[in-house]
Amino acid sequence: MIATTGSTAARVPDAFTSVTVRPLSASTFPFPGSDGKYHIVYDLELTNASRVPATLDKLDVVDAANTGTVIASYSGTRLVQQNCPYGDCNRLRHLPSAPATDTAIPAQESRALFVDFTVDSPTQAPKTVLHHLYGQGAANPGSAAPVAIDYLAAPLDIAAGAPRVIGAPVKGDRWVALNGCCLPGFPHRSSLATFNGQLINGQRFAIDWKQANEDGAFYTGDKTKNESYVDYGATIYAVADGTITSTLDELDPNPPGILPAADPVLAPKITVENVDGNHIVQDIGSGAFAFYAHLEKGSLLVHPGDKVTKGQMIAKLGNTGNANASHLHFHLMNGPSVLGSDSLPYVIDRFSYDGQVAPQAIIDADDYLTGQFLQGRLPNPEPRTEQLPSALAIVNFPA
Repeated sequence: MIATTGSTAARVPDAFTSVTVRPLSASTFPFPGSDGKYHIVYDLELTNASRVPATLDKLDVVDAANTGTVIASYSGTRLVQQNCPYGDCNRLRHLPSAPATDTAIPAQESRALFVDFTVDSPTQAPKTVLHHLYGQGAANPGSAAPVAIDYLAAPLDIAAGAPRVIGAPVKGDRWVALNGCCLPGFPHRSSLATFNGQLINGQRFAIDWKQANEDGAFYTGDKTKNESYVDYGATIYAVADGTITSTLDELDPNPPGILPAADPVLAPKITVENVDGNHIVQDIGSGAFAFYAHLEKGSLLVHPGDKVTKGQMIAKLGNTGNANASHLHFHLMNGPSVLGSDSLPYVIDRFSYDGQVAPQAIIDADDYLTGQFLQGRLPNPEPRTEQLPSALAIVNFPA
């Protein structure tokens, strides 16, 4: 089953709530990661709907059936921490996604909060959660100054189905899950954006797949040429049976080392149509759509309306759109609109887990991704089935 937005039977006690709490995500469900844990991941919007300043001290995720049971708690550095580029920090965000500098929510302003937590088994997760907010704010509509507040809000169904099992979009060894789920910091998890009149995080579970060579490098030779990169031109495969709904195959490749969004000449040329480069959207059924992006110009083998089968070659990996180096951006979503659809969790049917790339190695890398990144490889890769590779996992896919 694929999760869809729906109502829940959880009852929220009546109370005046000066800071409103609203899930930005569709109802969701636990999914197994390559770290051996089951993950529940979503986003919240907090709005101070009063004329009095508010402060968020803590937000607890609690079992809606037993509100004394705290599933996860966010306070202190988990909400705001200076000089923390990646990790369990800076979950409180200015809209749409810049880290907040403090936990204040001025009158009639909003913040986003990234929520993710793990359980050892899906049976340990409640069916529905509530959110217990603690802080300072208006106690009633006529308040002239903030006072201590705490209340329950925002029921969310987190047992709304099971993750879709798909095949791998690439083949071969030494693929790194760049920008993967689930901690804030790197792109995708932190990519909340405003599209189609909504706050959307269509990339919450996206991965930028990039391949290294045996030495752990992403390129050899001239770093300014796309052809020097190990993965450039790699074959992309359909992850499931389905129907192609849309494609784009007209954008020229970028020169490596230049992120268009950061370039004063190229940035104004980015549009909602070309930001993801040449790409494919595929309807894989049951309300799920697969998205393959940054593809090589002229390499697409499919067109809208084409029926494809799992494992079928559909394109080649490129460096188009808002990308500074070759890679495959891949995710599942709950609609055909790339920018207007919510991200869906999923798992890959089989792969070998071969360790982790250190986050600091990526943080320290230049825009060409110069360096050697596989120091964290395992002595022997571990076979895995039906898991989502976690951020910076090193993965081998069956050839």
